Amino acid sequence: MAFFRPLEPVSPQARILLGISFFVLFFALWALATLGGYVSKTFLADPLTMVQDGWQLLTKFGFAHDIAMTVWRVLGGFIVAGLIGVPIGILMGAYKPVEAFLEPFVSFARYLPASAFVPLLILWAGIGETQKLLVIFIGSFFQIILIISVSVANTRRDLVEAAYTLGSSNTGVVLRVLIPANAPDIAETLRLVLGWSWTYVIVAELIGSSSGIGHMIIESQALLATGQIIFGIIVIGIIGLISDLGFKLINRHYFSWRLA
Repeated sequence: MAFFRPLEPVSPQARILLGISFFVLFFALWALATLGGYVSKTFLADPLTMVQDGWQLLTKFGFAHDIAMTVWRVLGGFIVAGLIGVPIGILMGAYKPVEAFLEPFVSFARYLPASAFVPLLILWAGIGETQKLLVIFIGSFFQIILIISVSVANTRRDLVEAAYTLGSSNTGVVLRVLIPANAPDIAETLRLVLGWSWTYVIVAELIGSSSGIGHMIIESQALLATGQIIFGIIVIGIIGLISDLGFKLINRHYFSWRLA
């Protein structure tokens, strides 16, 4: 049973086969439960109904526009959070006075659920795009700062000392040692937080929205259209999986030395 030894790697082919096998098993059990009559279709649509409802959403109800709006909101809020959060996280990890100043508030703020800000954000920014971008920003921003600051703070001390020995300045240590040494971890952090951003955008779209996947889901709930709800959830998962694989490919391309 060497295949199941702890931490024993598997081949890329086996990894793909095992991943596909899970989805096949999942859909088979779903079809058995619904088409076999074990679960009422009122509460859980079968896979065939879900596909039919999804096709109608795409061809008759303009669901492609909803998908595009949701993707735009996720990327917009996430990119802004990254552009501001990554530099702050690096500064917190590199300079202890900055960490002492910001870390208590960041640790406090990251436990605040982004959904709790929705009523306030509607008061401040209305129900337009700004409100939805702010929900994603709040949900992502503090997580990015804290995770990156921890990674930078744990940089190998011998690399920093070697840079000083070779005559590097304080700024040079940050730019030439801390950032390059932690670039793979920063990219991995952004990959993880992007996944969390998808949960925030659905929350933002459930209230005061006229477009987006979340808007479609809440309308389908009122109609008990579980096939449409499931299709929307699956679309989110597919887009998230594609973005996750894209991040992994980029990381492997630019940080192959870290994987070696």
